Amino acid sequence: MDADVLVVGAGPVGLALACALLQHGVSVRVIDKAAAPATTSRANFVHARGSEVLDRLDALSGLPEESVRAMTITTYAGDRAIMRIRFGDPGMRTAAPPMVISQARVEARLRDRLAELGGAPEWGSALVAADQDADGVTAVLGDGRTVRARWLVGCDGSGSTVRKLAGIGFPGVKLSERFLLVDARLDTTLDRSGTSGWVHPEGMLGAMPMPGGHWRLLAYDPAFQDDKPGEEQIVERMRRILPERTGLRDIRLLDASWASLFRVHRRLADTYRRGRVLLAGDAAHVHAPFGGQGMLTGVGDAENLAWKLALVVRGEAGERLLETYEAERRPLATQVLRGSSATTKVNIASGPFGRFLRDRVLVPVLNIAWLQRRVTYTTSQLWVSYRRGPLGGGGRRPRPGDRIPDLDCTRPDGTPTRLHAELRGRWAVLGDGAAFDAARRRLGDLVVHLRPTGPAPTMLVRPDAHLACKGGPAEITRRLDGALA
Repeated sequence: MDADVLVVGAGPVGLALACALLQHGVSVRVIDKAAAPATTSRANFVHARGSEVLDRLDALSGLPEESVRAMTITTYAGDRAIMRIRFGDPGMRTAAPPMVISQARVEARLRDRLAELGGAPEWGSALVAADQDADGVTAVLGDGRTVRARWLVGCDGSGSTVRKLAGIGFPGVKLSERFLLVDARLDTTLDRSGTSGWVHPEGMLGAMPMPGGHWRLLAYDPAFQDDKPGEEQIVERMRRILPERTGLRDIRLLDASWASLFRVHRRLADTYRRGRVLLAGDAAHVHAPFGGQGMLTGVGDAENLAWKLALVVRGEAGERLLETYEAERRPLATQVLRGSSATTKVNIASGPFGRFLRDRVLVPVLNIAWLQRRVTYTTSQLWVSYRRGPLGGGGRRPRPGDRIPDLDCTRPDGTPTRLHAELRGRWAVLGDGAAFDAARRRLGDLVVHLRPTGPAPTMLVRPDAHLACKGGPAEITRRLDGALA
């Protein structure tokens, strides 16, 4: 075998998966058909859950300091502010509050972490064929080379070659016509402490501050008829409609670093696994960009899959454990798709009834403080629980499958630490030595012994910070034997 796992796609999901697998001691190769890393911003929002995943990968360092904390969204009708939503840390002991930062910077930090772990993406390496058998997958690259791996994971985006080669369906629908996206410098007095948006009969327009003094401009523009415009055409169109839709006569688009046109689709793969081929991120689910859920959901897929695949590769769990990956993550993707689809329909409403519902009903409701806190909590994905999945359970909270916050703990020698900092490719037992010994007998060296600084039950915590089980040695043994059989 050339590697235990071949990861196709060196975007945030593929890089996160590769880092997590290497943390677990699994050999990885990462290939990407692009000639070099992308430099454009693309996704530009990292919610609290995403920061937690990056922290557990030891790949968060520096990003919070680079980011912009634009934690309000103010919506205008003309020059009148009709709604202001405030985002922030929902108070659940997270690694960092939401960050506005370029996807390119997140990827760069993940590449640095991958290098620290001994890996590197192989650029200019397109996958053209993949044949699987009982022992592994033989991948054929565009230059004729072959790579032999035990498992193949497609993290190669919505047009996934891996998904197509595996024959996995990707049904869905188109939700909107054209959106224009431009990253640019502006001559403006707009407040950079938050995002501004304008409702307009010809389509909404939003402006989000970005690091380095730039702005992300997004406009729904179904009247723009060119199906394959160049970047200059998109920028010129945005330059013209910017003052028209905002009503600001003193706003000017100076120069752009990136421009794109896209349509919003909603798609979900029929399955996340076919034999020794698995999917993660946009290769498995595609939805609207509103709410910043795409990269967030994708890196969550990667972390969930990594520890399960690692146990199977090391022979410490049967392949049945991989069925829990789809069982835990696909329902979440379904929920995210529904929410982002509803948000898209609200944002692009153009008929009288749709505008009335948005402007007269939803806007007043969304100005309510407790509902805004709920929106922050929902978009953060800190609420995600797998308690209803095959590894979940009932009883008093926290229940098996629930997220465990970043608790203050001590190591056995009394050194203070944090739970999530100790995970990083490992399991954790919070409790006495007998419970730790029971977990170690089943999991080997990839489990740490911690003691919470406050009152807490004895817990076995998964590498993705979800509760595996509560209880002493007998319960830990029972749950692990059942899950890993």
